[in-house]
Amino acid sequence: MRRTFRSGLALAAGLLCLAAASPAVRTFRDCPDCPVMVRIPAGRFTMGSPADEPGRQPAEGPAHEVALARPFAMARFDVTRAQFAAFAKATGYEAREARCDWRNPTSRGRPLDQGPDHPVVCVNWADAQAYAAWLRALTGKPYRLPSEAEWEYAARAGSTAARPWGVALTRDRANYGADPCCGPVAEGADKWLYTSPVGAFPANRFGLNDMIGDVWQWVEDCGSEDYRSAPADGSAWTGGDCSARVARGGAWFQGPESARSAARAADPADFRIADIGFRVARSLP
Repeated sequence: MRRTFRSGLALAAGLLCLAAASPAVRTFRDCPDCPVMVRIPAGRFTMGSPADEPGRQPAEGPAHEVALARPFAMARFDVTRAQFAAFAKATGYEAREARCDWRNPTSRGRPLDQGPDHPVVCVNWADAQAYAAWLRALTGKPYRLPSEAEWEYAARAGSTAARPWGVALTRDRANYGADPCCGPVAEGADKWLYTSPVGAFPANRFGLNDMIGDVWQWVEDCGSEDYRSAPADGSAWTGGDCSARVARGGAWFQGPESARSAARAADPADFRIADIGFRVARSLP
């Protein structure tokens, strides 16, 4: 199996995120080629899915409260091909291999036919780290990958349901794959067999787009089988198997079980494939 694990982190039934349910969206951009960032308020929530959530995996427990004491910023969209190309041109960075080249990604031998506003894919965890380091050097601001807890807190945006908009899954809300898993599907508002342009689907209540579906998103944390030793302060967990790193959110290739705020996977840190991308976070003063 490709995934070290595939699981979910839904909020336990009846527990509310303490962040405002519909805060005013505050965005900023630190440079012309930088991602648009959204300010995420501090708050607390419960990581860990209820036993009856469809698609739940054992790695989603135990449920535990996480308190994020400080606000932070999250990119509104996944990093696009155009943004990654600007980084690669400025630095001469090479992030390609014969099997999966971000400049011309394919799936089962077929081109993804991406535009510049599609999320970059065929990037591994180190490639994502290199992009964040470039943003730090370019702007003098503390760009980084989000922690897994930050990612889920931001994805849920106050929701206690399996998805930011509720329980039901619809292709008017996200780009996800076939059921049963796996393979591409184009149906309804999801007009794309493979990746969709960033922002093609509605934002959540924090103003973040495509947190569910389109591409998996690398986060900072090392792979782990469950949450028994997970931090309670929202920081990244670096005590697990760090040869694997966590990706979140599901993708165009995976089915409904992965199209949840809770869905989590771990892949080798050097893994490049056509359904994993990333988005960046930024610490705030």
